[in-house]
Amino acid sequence: MDIFTPYVIKSFKHDGHLHRMWLTNWRVPPSILHAEHLQQGMMVFINSQTKIQEADGKEWVSRIPGVSFFIPKMWFNIVALIEETGVRYYCNVASPMYVTQQVLTYIDYDLDVIRMPDGSVHVVDQDEYERHKLNYHYSALVESKVKEGLAAILALAGTDKPPFQDEWVMHYYEEWEKHRNGGA
Repeated sequence: MDIFTPYVIKSFKHDGHLHRMWLTNWRVPPSILHAEHLQQGMMVFINSQTKIQEADGKEWVSRIPGVSFFIPKMWFNIVALIEETGVRYYCNVASPMYVTQQVLTYIDYDLDVIRMPDGSVHVVDQDEYERHKLNYHYSALVESKVKEGLAAILALAGTDKPPFQDEWVMHYYEEWEKHRNGGA
């Protein structure tokens, strides 16, 4: 039987300093991944009431359950937040994931895309990106990859293609809850 495996997810800034850590994230076993998710090599994680540590050492606990999607070689990742009003997708423009043992890391490039439950799409934190682009001296290559990542998310967020599928977000979360409750 495949089991949900715990991972730590670490987000860094371009200069290498820690941005944020999600201390317990449960990897969805490949055996229950949707065929398209498996084909794309996605790693899917569940977190609910997980402890989050900020760069300054402050800790807090997430209140909203999330299903995170990481796709190899893509300059973004997507967190589907399960809210009372529906699923809100929070998309980070970020370097491709790097996984070693049970730790997944990436560099956060500030730009975010939010797809609301009503389907509206918003780009946020552009000012933060512009400030960090100067402070961290992003290379032309990084800037190009960030723009590609943003364009890819915007193209995908307007569709119902993976991983923007509420039914699969809920399926993964429900499977994790069953596992957590002993299979019941």
